[in-house]
Amino acid sequence: MKGFKSMKKSKWAGLLLAAASLLQLGQPQIADAAGLLVADGGFGGVLEIKEHDVNVTINNGVAVTKVTQIFHNTESRQVEALYTFPVPKGASVANFSMWINGKEMVGEVLEKKKAREIYESYKAKRIDPGILEQVDYKTFEMRIFPIGAQADQKVQITYYQELEFDHDWATYIYPLATTTRREVDSRTTGKFAFSLETKSAVPINAMESPSHGNDIVIAKHDPHLFQASLETKSGSLAKDIVIGYHLSRAQTGLDLITSKVDGEDGYFCLTMTAGDDLAKLDDGMDYVFVLDISGSMADDGKLLVSKDSIGAFINELSEKDRFEVMTFNVQANVAFRELRDANDTAKTAASQFLATQRARGGTVLNPAMNTAYKYAAADRPLNVVILSDGMTETGERQTLLNLIKQRPRNARVFCIGVGNEVNKPLLEQMAQDSGGLASFISRGDDFTRQAKAFRRKLTRPAATDLQIDFGGIQVSDVQPETLPNLYHGSPVRIYGRYKGGAEAKVSVRGSVNGIEFKQTANLNFPKKDDSNPEIDRMWAWHKVDALLKQADRNGNRAAVVDEVIRLGEGYSIVTEYTSFLVLENDNEYKRWKIARTNLLRNDRDRNAQVARQKNLDAIRNKAMADIGPQEQPVANPQTSAQPGSQRFTPQAQQPVQEVASSRNSGQSHNFNFGGGGGSGPVGPLFIPLLWWMRRLKNKKV
Repeated sequence: MKGFKSMKKSKWAGLLLAAASLLQLGQPQIADAAGLLVADGGFGGVLEIKEHDVNVTINNGVAVTKVTQIFHNTESRQVEALYTFPVPKGASVANFSMWINGKEMVGEVLEKKKAREIYESYKAKRIDPGILEQVDYKTFEMRIFPIGAQADQKVQITYYQELEFDHDWATYIYPLATTTRREVDSRTTGKFAFSLETKSAVPINAMESPSHGNDIVIAKHDPHLFQASLETKSGSLAKDIVIGYHLSRAQTGLDLITSKVDGEDGYFCLTMTAGDDLAKLDDGMDYVFVLDISGSMADDGKLLVSKDSIGAFINELSEKDRFEVMTFNVQANVAFRELRDANDTAKTAASQFLATQRARGGTVLNPAMNTAYKYAAADRPLNVVILSDGMTETGERQTLLNLIKQRPRNARVFCIGVGNEVNKPLLEQMAQDSGGLASFISRGDDFTRQAKAFRRKLTRPAATDLQIDFGGIQVSDVQPETLPNLYHGSPVRIYGRYKGGAEAKVSVRGSVNGIEFKQTANLNFPKKDDSNPEIDRMWAWHKVDALLKQADRNGNRAAVVDEVIRLGEGYSIVTEYTSFLVLENDNEYKRWKIARTNLLRNDRDRNAQVARQKNLDAIRNKAMADIGPQEQPVANPQTSAQPGSQRFTPQAQQPVQEVASSRNSGQSHNFNFGGGGGSGPVGPLFIPLLWWMRRLKNKKV
């Protein structure tokens, strides 16, 4: 047990769990500036970054990141440039623009092969084209040709992503310390600016930056609207920018935002969050920790990170819990050959077992999973926790996904990806198919905090078998089609489309440890809403993701490729089968009969951002009205100051002013799981009754 108490502690690192694969595991020595523009073939090295501007808008947990960079070709020759940049987990590239002859040319998404053919045809004529392609599940590349000798090139990339939540904390990371080009030192020679605006239907309690501290200015203009800002001159950009904010949702409930063009089908994002009213269970659970010790885990200290993580998880177990520790490469090896009570003796033995493990051999997860399932007991839930980089043998993916289907009825699989080189799609799909969760960690994380957050999810009564009925309005294409389990600290997001506009009576049914519940909420689906256009693309991205995952389960993507291409072109999403293409002028798009779909969508997105900025300015001005000297009524000089009169107070000593909520912040509805009535079997007596029934059941067993 002593070996587990030397864990590195940090208040904030645990919040990076969901996006930590973007962080560099080694010591940050260079700055890749979230994207590099490199002369093709490496000749001439990196083009100089003159300016780097980042604008982030977070709308109810959906972040839109717009990156504008100006590069300078220091060469005395014309070059083709390769721009390579990482993409956060679950992010979708939504726009690619280049400035040609002083004018912004917005790209369009085409089928990948066609886009490449058009790009190469222009390259032969030495006319300005640009192309952006997805290389794999974590990296995108953009090619630009030509960039003239000593010339500047301005480019803009926009990507969308959902933020991960852990215990009501949302974390946004802008990746600067990336690994796309380790050998190159990339620095800005001019201005670096970062601005972030967060809008939330659920009130925001606090916002802070664990990465940059007081260097980032944070302003609260409204309980639903916060801002963060950083600006610096030339220098190294060696640290990711991390912003976290805390929401106050004490009760389980629903939050809704919508997007609808008049006369067209609308889109919605419905978020269900478990609140503090779902009380902690008092029962023990069984855990099998499965650690990957294949050769790939030796890179970047991944095995050490995994050992520390397992140590922290085991240290958080109570004596009512039981556990086993297993390692695997091409075969499985166990510490105890049985489930042991989580006492000090067993924890110390597990620590000694882990200390002897070293990384070697290949990765074959199948035998380890079959072995873990043997520990399932009929009367207790089994949690199989896999720590791996997911770099399993190529032909084993389909076998693993089938194996998930064959798990014991009461078993869930939780996948923790370790390091930067991690197969996120595989680990996420394995966890999703078993009703579990997937997370990602790096060396900088606070393992103790992670372990507490992880166990908190498991010891709260997760709602399972969730079903939602949208009474009063016609909805379609709901994603995901089968709702995942609801865990404490991990909201469930539901995207879909709707027709017309009306108030809907949304009913939520499910089960909490075998006891059925039903709750209802009256929510308005408007006939027109132009304030949240980003959720259109997020719906389409989830649809594409679901199609590809289902095809992978079936072992063949051929049947879904056409639909993926249609969605990619229609909603301007770069996938493995679609690419962004920028041409020199509008006439060139007409020549190739390329519809300006993304140009129109991009205009709508920008109009919404302008309206949001005007609203922000109005809220800021209202908040500022109470700062500084206040106009006083003329008083009789012979009369003393009246009670309640105001005095000037330095701004630093003023409390933050709170003003009216921002426009279109969304709709919220709280459920009554723990008190105050409630509909269906769930009411104020539900949780105590559930505990009592569970204890009786365990005593009988």
